[in-house]
Amino acid sequence: MDTLVSTPVVPLASNFLVPNGTFLVELLAFAILVWIFGKYLIPPINRAMTKRQEAIRTQFAELDEARSDARKAEADYKEQLNNAKHEAARIREEAREQGAQIVQEAREKAQGEADRIVEHAHAQIEADRKSAFASLRRDVGSLATTLAGRIVGESMDDDERQGRVVERFLADLEEAH
Repeated sequence: MDTLVSTPVVPLASNFLVPNGTFLVELLAFAILVWIFGKYLIPPINRAMTKRQEAIRTQFAELDEARSDARKAEADYKEQLNNAKHEAARIREEAREQGAQIVQEAREKAQGEADRIVEHAHAQIEADRKSAFASLRRDVGSLATTLAGRIVGESMDDDERQGRVVERFLADLEEAH
């Protein structure tokens, strides 16, 4: 008997290094899918992503602009606040100065009024003194002439004589004081 040595036969399909028909179909299907994705699906996605990136960039630019505007507005506000504080301090100082001036003017006016009242009072006192002195002179003159007439024993009705007697009497009274 011959013995035949048989060598195992390996079918071609089982060799993984050799491409078979299924592989080629799968490769063709994959290439078609890549082409469809590249032609119809990826460009709109890329456009949408580009638009979204541009929108985000625009938002960041607007945010930066808004931030700088806010800083500028804050600086303007602080400057206006400082100006208002300085203006308020200036107005208070002016009011204080005007108040002091008004008080000074009122004092001067009151002093002037007081001086005028004192001057008027002195004039009134002087007029009253002169009036009292004249009245006293008449009364004293009348009493003196009556008394002198009684002492001398003759009438002192002569006005000239009466005036000399009164003058002498008053001069004697002033010398006594």
